Amino acid sequence: MADLLATVREQVLERGEGLAQHQVREVLDLPDAELDDLLVLAHEVRMRWCGPEVEVEGIVSLKTGGCPEDCHFCSQSGQFPSPVRAAWLDVPMLVEAAKETAKTGATEFCIVAAVRGPDERLMTQVAAGIEAIHDAVDINIACSLGMLTPDQAARLAGWGVHRYNHNLETARSYFPQVVGTHTWEERWETLQLVRDNRMEVCCGGIVGMGESLDQRAEFAAQLAELEPDEVPLNFLNPRPGTPFADQPLMEGTDALRTVAAYRLAMPRTVLRFAGGRELTLGDLGARQGLLGGINAVIVGNYLTTLGRPAAADIDLLGDLRMPLKALNSSL
Repeated sequence: MADLLATVREQVLERGEGLAQHQVREVLDLPDAELDDLLVLAHEVRMRWCGPEVEVEGIVSLKTGGCPEDCHFCSQSGQFPSPVRAAWLDVPMLVEAAKETAKTGATEFCIVAAVRGPDERLMTQVAAGIEAIHDAVDINIACSLGMLTPDQAARLAGWGVHRYNHNLETARSYFPQVVGTHTWEERWETLQLVRDNRMEVCCGGIVGMGESLDQRAEFAAQLAELEPDEVPLNFLNPRPGTPFADQPLMEGTDALRTVAAYRLAMPRTVLRFAGGRELTLGDLGARQGLLGGINAVIVGNYLTTLGRPAAADIDLLGDLRMPLKALNSSL
């Protein structure tokens, strides 16, 4: 195993060349006794190729619940008997949420909607929201509105959307076990539209949904092939009423190994702590992850689940002497 870490050090840290799929798989097999050394190496890679700054983002759900898709992890699907019900935010509420996000020091504010893809009503409301936010607060605006048409991607870019999130969720080989109402390939097509329209590509997924270690490594390689600007890494938080409600929580050591492996597969990518880290890792794990390859966080609550208080994450970054990424350096 020492030979593996020595090889990784030379390849990734010294040359900046991300791990191939078979190498990610080997890293995921490292024993717990090697975990600390792995995390130290992943942190060195992050510092070498990304720098010390941490990007902070807040998210808000413009349209919650009632989604027609059957993503098995998601309590917003209208196909499952989950307690989430459909609701909309108005533009003033969006602006207020953006202002509160900016107060934390965040540079990114992401508008999210639980839909297969945006209809004209949603596009109109997003346009109004973007204009109002830009008038009220200095913050980058990202969107996550499902699958796009070429016209919709062009319009979002024209409105000044800085980054678009559309997760592949899991490895291509495992995707049919997670979603039945659309394909992995359809998601990939939207991501190409995002890049074609010169918005930053934000694409990650959820680990701990029952995928094998082979598939977890496959997913890392597929993300690396996409070359996203940002990868949000979620850990399954099993939601009542969904098909994955009874999935066990991922072990914290497995989660940290995954963080490090994904950093080593994508040495220059923004790797963001997202949903589920509170349950899977807790406070100590959050600290270890930030010292093991993570260089971005979502602060506050998620779409239908509670997160860590924003102040707790900002204080943690201060304790670790990790500077917040400034707005002007993220434009």
